[in-house]
Amino acid sequence: MNEDRLRKDAEVIFKASLRAVDSVRSVKNHLVRRGNLLELGDQIFDLSKFKNVYVIGMGKASAAMAVAVEEILGGFLTGGIVNVKYGHGRPLNIIRCNEAGHPVPDEAGLRGSQQIVQMLKQTAERDLVICLISGGGSALLPLPAEGLTLDDKQRLTQELLRCGATIQEINVLRKHVSRVKGGRLVKLAYPSTLISLIISDVVGNDLDSIASGPTVPDGSTFGDCLGVLDRYAIRETVPASVRAYLEKGTRGEIEETPKAEDPVFQRTWNIIIASNTVALRAAAQKAEELGYNSLILSSSIEGETRVVARVHAAIAREILETENPVARPACVISGGETTVTIQGQGLGGRNQEFVLSAIIAIDGFEDVVVLSGGTDGTDGPTDAAGAVGDGLTAQRARGMGLEPGDYLSDNDSYNFFKPLEDLLMTGPTFTNVMDLRIMIADQKV
Repeated sequence: MNEDRLRKDAEVIFKASLRAVDSVRSVKNHLVRRGNLLELGDQIFDLSKFKNVYVIGMGKASAAMAVAVEEILGGFLTGGIVNVKYGHGRPLNIIRCNEAGHPVPDEAGLRGSQQIVQMLKQTAERDLVICLISGGGSALLPLPAEGLTLDDKQRLTQELLRCGATIQEINVLRKHVSRVKGGRLVKLAYPSTLISLIISDVVGNDLDSIASGPTVPDGSTFGDCLGVLDRYAIRETVPASVRAYLEKGTRGEIEETPKAEDPVFQRTWNIIIASNTVALRAAAQKAEELGYNSLILSSSIEGETRVVARVHAAIAREILETENPVARPACVISGGETTVTIQGQGLGGRNQEFVLSAIIAIDGFEDVVVLSGGTDGTDGPTDAAGAVGDGLTAQRARGMGLEPGDYLSDNDSYNFFKPLEDLLMTGPTFTNVMDLRIMIADQKV
């Protein structure tokens, strides 16, 4: 079947995008050592002038990033610690790898965060700190603000995930109930020199949103936090201690997160080394090599997953019928991060739900394939990165007693695609630049 070939091509394109944002490769593309000199873009740091060089990190890709830093710096390194998601650790020689919970923080993450803070408290003006930040860094750097507990943060995170808040909105809250996020990590490291290498997993690559911006000024306020809670009508359902803490902040009884004018940021450099745009361009290039006319829609697509999926499906149908907005054979690529408002009791993730919604919309159309995957290899609380489907998938599923609409209503995309063997399984990719969606439309219906 032609669909089998298109499916294989879609997976080849997806894998090409992952290679382009490989963590080790991305670090080495931006951080170069020539003898005692360390080059970071236009900035040059003389390693011989630093007494100690420490590495800290938080995020799903931080262990892989640390592998590259160890290879680059070698004997210049004094030590370090990175917090990563369970199963995302890598063998390291000098830097210690601490695995912890994500997306809900746990005690292992709390201990690792405390150790990072203790390391930073030892630093002085002649020290260099290299901070490795990637997606998942917010949950993997849990250190509650004074008067709050890890349980408070866990319950707050669960409530925010349940209500469908965006990652940017979630991070506004995370920054203000933390001792280290929202620029506070820089205050702990000051007056040492701090370099942050960042793999972006947020739409727009806003530095203060990635991992809740531990090394950049924070533009949000305690008032914004309460605004998020009220927007989703959860002010009364979050822990009372969290609500009281935020309300004190709005009254000026608790110090705000550091802002851009704070002098602690004068010795800090933040640089994005990989992003969704890099992945999209690599995917488009591979699609062209395979003979497709490629079109990148956007790297900033947000919104309710099933709605976004229907829009993508409409574009695929338009290509099949009119060859607009790109001629066949076509490969349409998009990135970003959509949101699933959970209404059912099933198991899945936004990428699997995207494909499930899309295959309903393209039901009966031949020569069209849809793939959606998380670049970190994880989609929601499942072992899949996403899923792949085509215009005949819905019919094949019904032949097995699986009604697509019922599974979509129950947010049970994982259990829909598993018996069809249509789950996208990559395992941990050691990178994270949001999601990638690939639609291939070949011959005319």
